[in-house]
Amino acid sequence: MKKPKMIIFDYGHTLAYEHDVDFLRGTKALFEHIKTNKQNLSPEQVNDFSSKLFYELLGDARTSGLELHQWQTQRFLYEYLEIVFSLEPEQIEEILWSSSALGALMPDADVMIDYINACGIRSGVISNISWSGAALSKRLNGLLPLNHFEFIIASSEYVFRKPNPLLFELALKKSGLPASDVWFCGDNVRADIDAAAAVGIFPIWYDHTEIVDPWSRGKNEIGPSCEHLHIHEWAEFTSFIKGLEE
Repeated sequence: MKKPKMIIFDYGHTLAYEHDVDFLRGTKALFEHIKTNKQNLSPEQVNDFSSKLFYELLGDARTSGLELHQWQTQRFLYEYLEIVFSLEPEQIEEILWSSSALGALMPDADVMIDYINACGIRSGVISNISWSGAALSKRLNGLLPLNHFEFIIASSEYVFRKPNPLLFELALKKSGLPASDVWFCGDNVRADIDAAAAVGIFPIWYDHTEIVDPWSRGKNEIGPSCEHLHIHEWAEFTSFIKGLEE
């Protein structure tokens, strides 16, 4: 096996994770920017309605393998509740996400990124996420300021969610490389590992167990059905790459 020319990464619980998640806190932060609140709703009432909308509407879409953009859901939510903010959609998104879910690196993700950069291995990201690509890029650039990601594909802006092969095929088109020269690293067996292998990309199953992923319930009960590299720490990954041919 030779070193890849490009490695594409998942975002959540692969490069980074979200902790201390509290969307009521995010809603309260938004309320500091209210222009009109016709129904005189409290942050708690808005958060309760938003949660119900999220799990019903977004849940149905995701079951169908589709993604909804936060700007769309937030627009409907606040117009329906007759709330107007003195903010643009991207500002609403920034305040809501940054106040609701704090981001942190998975252990040694930065060391691993520095290593592949030094090796001249190109990199990119594909993430199943309802936040915008711009918001995701900002978060990743803040957590990994030395990254060389050539593209960041957020499912919110491309209709489909992994494991749909179209997202992986799109990434290959963006890379200009054949699948045989690309690896994909992710934590979700079905959406990342089996899906990458289905289009000919070699998959790396990053199975970190110490930091709990709140969205992972039941996703990896059955292991990958394809050839793959199974790692638990990023140090294992860099050691594996070091041992490969040029």
